[in-house]
Amino acid sequence: MIFLALLLALALPAAADAAKPEQQLYVSLGDSYAAGFQPSAPGEGAYTRNGFAYRVPELAAHRGYRYKLVNFACGGETTASLLERTTPCEGLGPGGVHYGGRTQIAAAERFLREHRDKVGLITVSIGGNDVTACARGPVDPIACVGAAVESIKQNVTRIAERLRKAAGKKVRIVGITYPDVILGQWVGASPNQDLARLSVVAFRQLINPALKDAYAAGDGRFVDVTAATGAYGSLEQTTTYEPFGSVPVPVAKVCELTYYCVYRDIHARSGGYKLIAGLIAKTLPRR
Repeated sequence: MIFLALLLALALPAAADAAKPEQQLYVSLGDSYAAGFQPSAPGEGAYTRNGFAYRVPELAAHRGYRYKLVNFACGGETTASLLERTTPCEGLGPGGVHYGGRTQIAAAERFLREHRDKVGLITVSIGGNDVTACARGPVDPIACVGAAVESIKQNVTRIAERLRKAAGKKVRIVGITYPDVILGQWVGASPNQDLARLSVVAFRQLINPALKDAYAAGDGRFVDVTAATGAYGSLEQTTTYEPFGSVPVPVAKVCELTYYCVYRDIHARSGGYKLIAGLIAKTLPRR
């Protein structure tokens, strides 16, 4: 009996290790959302591990995956600069990959080719910086977004196709969009409620359809973060959100999930980033 007990004690750790899923690499590309930027005051902030890319491995583990993050994302990146910039990135997330002399896409392609059969997931967060200027200055925001969307679709299609070719057919590619932070223009200093309303149209009819089509070109999935963060809800339905009082429910939601209402900063709070990570994890089939 003692001998049998010893055998069982020795076998249990080995069985537990055998039950663990094989570790795979998770490759993140994109902008400051993927790099995890968060403000601490207007015009100030830092890159943190609260970003969605850093939360994905933890949430994916609940679905039976073991991921190790490899983060190429760079704060300030646009769809064009991801394809063209070769200068060193000054906005890497914590532990991010340094790749001066190469574009972000070329660096990621090289890594994917060198680690074939080891990568399980790729995410891309890009396009927000292509349209942020449309919410500022004396421009027609819809016309401005419409013009930007043409290049977004073209560039993201190239990105998705290149990632698919480098990664192979089996790797899951997930592209995301953003919370509609411009809904935050409903409140705060110098509010612009007309712009807030138009932002919903821009995301629903222009930006997100273009991104969805572009990722599909690389056989990638698209996560509509805008919808998941409540932007398409009724602006007639109100709730109380301090310190702004009675506001539309979609506005309260974007104030809760991002820093736009308090700092006029587009980045997500920790809860907002976790929500995005959860949406990505939900695209993974349970093991």
